[in-house]
Amino acid sequence: MSKLRLLFVKEAQASYISHLDLMRTFQRAFPRTELDIRHSQGYHPHPIMSIVLPLPVGQSSDCELLDFEVTQDTDGAGIAEKLNAGMPAGLRVLACYESVRPVRELCFVKARMELEYDGGVPSGAVEKLGELFARDTLVIQKRTKRKDLADVDIAPMLHSISMEIDGNCISADVVVMAQNPGLNPQLLGKAIEKELPALTPDFIRVRRRELLDANGEIFR
Repeated sequence: MSKLRLLFVKEAQASYISHLDLMRTFQRAFPRTELDIRHSQGYHPHPIMSIVLPLPVGQSSDCELLDFEVTQDTDGAGIAEKLNAGMPAGLRVLACYESVRPVRELCFVKARMELEYDGGVPSGAVEKLGELFARDTLVIQKRTKRKDLADVDIAPMLHSISMEIDGNCISADVVVMAQNPGLNPQLLGKAIEKELPALTPDFIRVRRRELLDANGEIFR
């Protein structure tokens, strides 16, 4: 038996595939690999596979990870190429390798966030946003798993942010906590809307760049 991990890209139209549909997509593609995916026991067995940090719908990523188990002994060589032969546009497997590092060692997400302004970036926006995200406390309202609204302080979950103007956008490189608790970079837009409504962007794009451990090293 082997525990394997996929590194894959999710972008373009595939960024709008939901988590459950993404899992089904991989389940349909795995027969191409000729691997015997290990299944759970019980009346309704299902493939033992999971996406390490599910990506919010509408966001893209260069560094998605999927863990799965097979009954064979294999190091994953050649699996990426076989999977890519059946993947829809916007999904691309970069590598398949033995899963060694536990998911608990994943601490941060590095992402590129683009704040788009149809009428151009407002004067002084970068400076004002820098001051906003440097606050010790930054409370927004966020939906809980029970669909209720709750106040959440996102300041402790924002590790770093740097911004620059790029045409009609502010491009921001952000590093946020990945889990326990994690921060969706998109929620920074809610903080802007609440605290600096005049600087609310017309659209926000988010793309994950890397997953990092506690030392800031790439997590694979």
